[in-house]
Amino acid sequence: MANKPKLPLGKLLIQKGVISEDQLRIALIEQKNNGSPLGKLFISLGFVTEATVREALSENLNQQSTDLASIVADASAIKLIPKDIAKRYHVFPMVYNKDQYSLMLAMADTANIVAIDQIQAMLGKDINVIPMLASESEIMKAIDQYYGLELSIDGILQEIETGEINYKSLQTVSNEYSQPLVRLMDAILADAVQKNASDIHFEPEEFFLRIRYRIDGILRQIRSLHKTYWPAMVVRLKVMSNMNIAETRAPQDGRISINFSGRQIDFRAAAQPTTHGENFVLRILDRQKSLVPLDGLGLEDDALMLLKLMIARPEGIILVTGPTGSGKTTTLYSILNHVNTDSVNIMTLEDPVEYPMMMIRQTSVNESAKMGFASGIRSMMRQDPDIILVGEIRDKETAEMAFSAAMTGHQVYSTLHTNSAIGSISRLLDIGILPDLMAGNIIGVVAQRLARKLCPHCKEKVAADETERMLLGIQPGTPPVMIFRAASCSKCDHQGYKGRLAIMEILKIHGELDDLIARRATAREIRSAAIASGFRPIAEDAVRRVLEGITTLDEISRIVDLTDRLS
Repeated sequence: MANKPKLPLGKLLIQKGVISEDQLRIALIEQKNNGSPLGKLFISLGFVTEATVREALSENLNQQSTDLASIVADASAIKLIPKDIAKRYHVFPMVYNKDQYSLMLAMADTANIVAIDQIQAMLGKDINVIPMLASESEIMKAIDQYYGLELSIDGILQEIETGEINYKSLQTVSNEYSQPLVRLMDAILADAVQKNASDIHFEPEEFFLRIRYRIDGILRQIRSLHKTYWPAMVVRLKVMSNMNIAETRAPQDGRISINFSGRQIDFRAAAQPTTHGENFVLRILDRQKSLVPLDGLGLEDDALMLLKLMIARPEGIILVTGPTGSGKTTTLYSILNHVNTDSVNIMTLEDPVEYPMMMIRQTSVNESAKMGFASGIRSMMRQDPDIILVGEIRDKETAEMAFSAAMTGHQVYSTLHTNSAIGSISRLLDIGILPDLMAGNIIGVVAQRLARKLCPHCKEKVAADETERMLLGIQPGTPPVMIFRAASCSKCDHQGYKGRLAIMEILKIHGELDDLIARRATAREIRSAAIASGFRPIAEDAVRRVLEGITTLDEISRIVDLTDRLS
């Protein structure tokens, strides 16, 4: 339960510089006249906004707060608490987490024990109530706005089929939730976030619209709707993304922000004209899932120590490689989070900035303003940085600028599209970087893939057959080895897998490898020297995860080449 306020609200707001002593005296005189709570008086007198009072109370009570004005309603949460109960206790059910049996509840007074006890008794002991502070007017508005409206995807579709779509109302803000198509788009976005999707695809065909989610790296068809739905849906998506709704023949980019599960979720939107209409793809940017601590990347102790030693080097370049969607950005942000202190100036150049981070100066590449990667690095060098993150090395000019920064006493991080850590050397040579420039300036290379994790509830234990034993590197004549295979259950949506993990190889460049790079040695020579000094290829890390029972051979074979192990 929340503690009592450490400071009176008036004193707290004065301390924050939000109101003056004079304004507090005015509010106190008004309070004597009508007995209203001080917070309400500050708002009604126009001294502060509701959000300011809510945040101040939240900080003072050590209680999480939420802004109900921009939330996406959860139909399953609303079903749990009747409207009359919500109005009586000034509460609004925000999110029901089925896996953790918890209900996030927005409350005007989180210290109202009677309200929490009554709601807990009504829900039963199985569901845990998590109070979140919200303003009373926002709660009452949310109750009026969401109760009595159909919020499930199936229910909204049925509502649309029996009524007519008002296209003009899709662009208005007032009472937009009375329009079922507005609710449909919010319900689809919320559904994708709940299912841990990384992308949402809206794909128009000749006679229907296909909706697919990318979950754990695999595209899954979720819905098929009649083509008549799509024109109104794409208008709504463009309005949410701040795109031009009149433009249908040129590609467009945009961004959407919604509040879900008490946290901000961003979507990067892209519209692309196709033969049957505009294709629309949303990339879900959930910063809570993407800012993983370094220890949470799943590395072995010796690999984690090696990575920390590389990060500790004062100057040089560290590259993270892998295909699109392999978690390179997450790894880089984890590293930046690890080194982010008051004593260093970290600057990033990204295309675009995906996750805002505290104390880090982040810049988006803007070709129209002549701010490309190369010119961006050049301007950043005048900002006295200690650490520079370059989103991606794509061409010779960017690579040369990145190496120039590394040579002049800066620590540089960047990504490169190659299949392996050793392959990054060939890729840089191919771009046009001289071997002499690389030698001595590359600290190390991290190559990674994302593999799906087995569902812990339904995975099946089996004995590895002869081919599987060869792939796992198990010698003939040794006792049987048990591994796991994917099965099917409701917990994993009958996929056999739930969640993903990073599989990595870390190549630390030492003196001998620098000499080989300088004399343009072949990839085979570099690989042999690296393995001799303790380098573990990505296939070794993948096999380790199979033997630990975390994933399957089928899964790692999909993302890593294991054919060399059969010879």
